[in-house]
Amino acid sequence: MISIPPTNMNLFSTTFARLLTLAAGVLAFAAAAQNPAPPLTAPAPQPQWETLASAGLTLTKGNSDTMLANLGVTTSKKWTANEINLGASMTYGEVSGVQNVNNYNGNAQYNRLFSERFYGGLKLNATKDDIANIDYRFTLSPLLGYYFVKEPATQFSMEAGPSYIVEKLGAISRSYAGLRIGERFEHKFNDRAKLWQTAEFIPQVDRFSQYLANFELGVDSAITQQVSLRAVIQDNYNSQPAVGRKANDLRLITGIAYKF
Repeated sequence: MISIPPTNMNLFSTTFARLLTLAAGVLAFAAAAQNPAPPLTAPAPQPQWETLASAGLTLTKGNSDTMLANLGVTTSKKWTANEINLGASMTYGEVSGVQNVNNYNGNAQYNRLFSERFYGGLKLNATKDDIANIDYRFTLSPLLGYYFVKEPATQFSMEAGPSYIVEKLGAISRSYAGLRIGERFEHKFNDRAKLWQTAEFIPQVDRFSQYLANFELGVDSAITQQVSLRAVIQDNYNSQPAVGRKANDLRLITGIAYKF
């Protein structure tokens, strides 16, 4: 029988263990080379507020002396299942020193998406128009809506629901329930030009001959990444205006917009 001295046995064990460790490392490296780890991906960008401020001014002097100014701001944000749209505007005008336009408007809408296209929400609108003798009008509208078209370049949605209106026309204050039907269309021709259109019809529940109808059509064309030119047509119709006032108000607003 051949005996191995203890010292040589320890050296043999240590060398054998190192060889096993080296072999395991080589096998692991070969496996990693055949199955590389997936590349790291950047986290998805978080939704941001999109804010747009617009301003327009028209002046004439000479045979006519007029001034028309408009200021507006809109902001919106879209998450996976939530949408918020906020806006405010004011328009003021004079002819020969006599005020002929003076109105203010604010609106807010929240949508909760139940699916990719179907949503429910709440819309609030506030209006004041000194020339139309509207001291105030508040419209609160719960709604259900649906995106019939929802593409990156084109979107079209319709919504409907009850409304509650509180207003003061001249010296008459009143409140009533209504129905609201609305729609919105938007199309981006490219990264620099877009068109949008909105409309809503709000008849009184117990008297359909009395109603509010609002329409807007606008185009926006970018000059730079942040500055654009825009033109907007707004038409507001009240079937029962204040005493001595006309039912229809039509405005054409042109100006410059700045995107934040």
